[in-house]
Amino acid sequence: MSNLVESLKQMTTIVEDTGDIAAIADFTPQDATTNPSLIYKAAQMPAYEKYVSDALAYGRDAEGDSAAAFLDKLFVDFGCEILQHIPGRVSTEVDAHLSFDTAGTIAKARELIGLYGQRGIGRERVLIKIASTWEGIRAAEQLEQEGIHCNLTLLFSFAQAVACAEAGVTLISPFVGRIYDWYKVNQGVDDIPIEDDPGVKSVTRIYNYFKYFDYPTQVMGASFRKAGQITELAGCDLLTISPELLEELQSTEGQLTRKLSVEAAKKDSLEKIELDEQTFRWMHNEDPMAVEKLADGIRRFAADTVKLKDFARARVAQPT
Repeated sequence: MSNLVESLKQMTTIVEDTGDIAAIADFTPQDATTNPSLIYKAAQMPAYEKYVSDALAYGRDAEGDSAAAFLDKLFVDFGCEILQHIPGRVSTEVDAHLSFDTAGTIAKARELIGLYGQRGIGRERVLIKIASTWEGIRAAEQLEQEGIHCNLTLLFSFAQAVACAEAGVTLISPFVGRIYDWYKVNQGVDDIPIEDDPGVKSVTRIYNYFKYFDYPTQVMGASFRKAGQITELAGCDLLTISPELLEELQSTEGQLTRKLSVEAAKKDSLEKIELDEQTFRWMHNEDPMAVEKLADGIRRFAADTVKLKDFARARVAQPT
């Protein structure tokens, strides 16, 4: 009998959420995602000192902010190495401090794609991760027109999802686990039954809406807290999963039942939403969970980026 990872692969593209290249080699996912937290953790590992040293040399020689140059090089070097172990794409994140800066996000995305290009990596193998703010979505819209594909992250509200689809972005990452966390605290409970899980319901609603109206934007559930959230979304376009949960699924025998499908979505009767900036901001504002978690997520990713930059500045300052 097959295990749950093998069963899931029959209906959903599995993406590994890690900066640990050894873990990626173990599970052979189609794609991989990274973020500042994961890269910071990986950068402390002796196995990846080569990437840190190369990025330090690059940062020392760069004009302007050596720490920022170090960060870009480190992210791209990890991404290039990850791509040696997967057949698909790697997601590389734009600095969270640019979350409300459309022009800055576009410029940084072009820089990252340029660095990948210098390593011989085509833009079809890279997704630029951008926070799903109004400014970030506008940046992604422009980048997609340039052939730079985007993964819109920190997505919590239906308004964010619809705006991303309207902008023609390649991929969105609704955060199942962080939605679940918020509602647990809000309801004062230790757990929420899977059939009532608000994170699972959010991704299901988004998936059905996208398929009903034939949006090409892919839906990738992210930030899972337990295996049941993953199996309940079997059939979603993609799911990005931590090595720990992948191991749990791999050690469990069984066959999964498809929960999401285009055919089922087409049976709905849905009304299309038209979003301008004012409507987007109001719809998003009406969801207190989404407002809090988007702001919190940006702060957290920004804090981890600062840790990496401080790490870089300390290392760059050391004698070669």
